[in-house]
Order: sequence, then C-alpha cells, then structure tokens
Amino acid sequence: MEQIFSYGTLQSKEIQIQVFNKLLTGTPDQLKGYKLKDLKIEEEFGMADYFVAIPSENPSDEINGIVFNVSSEDLTKADQFESNAYKRVQITLKSGIVAWIYMEN
Repeated sequence: MEQIFSYGTLQSKEIQIQVFNKLLTGTPDQLKGYKLKDLKIEEEFGMADYFVAIPSENPSDEINGIVFNVSSEDLTKADQFESNAYKRVQITLKSGIVAWIYMEN
C-alpha cells in the first residue's frame, strides 16, 4: 500500500469516483514547512485556478490535508489525473507517515 497526501482536488468524493472509480480511505494530517501558492492551469475550457505546495521559508507554516491509502495502480491513476504543472515527490508528514505529494514542477 502507498500513501498520498492531498491538500486539494483529490479530497473531493466526486473526483475520487472519477479518477479511482471508488472512494478513498484517509485521515487528516499536516505537512510542516510548506505553504500553498496560486497556480493557473489551462484546461479544456480555459484557465482554472488551483493551488500547489511549495517549501516555505517559515518552518512553522503548514498545509492541512488528508493522507489516503492507495494502491500502486491508484497512484498511476493519480499521476494521469494531475497536470504536468505538478510533480510527485515523497515527503514526511507531521504524523511521521511518509507519503507522496504533488508539488510545483
């Protein structure tokens, strides 16, 4: 089993059904030393506003989100869903869990 930390779109039940064809199981967690930055991504019908995690100069900054248990197959589906404006990297969450996260590319 893999873990993926979501601070945005993948927390949506509708998106989970669309991407994984099921609802994911997860628990709240935080990523310390990071902050969210606005990101504009071109979609089929124009530009859309999203957020992307970036390292912060302030170690007390944190991003709230949910860490989900996913299979390797689910991780591949998430990679296909996420825009090429993001890259997947491993991080350690406040809980000590090592998880994948999509960050600024």
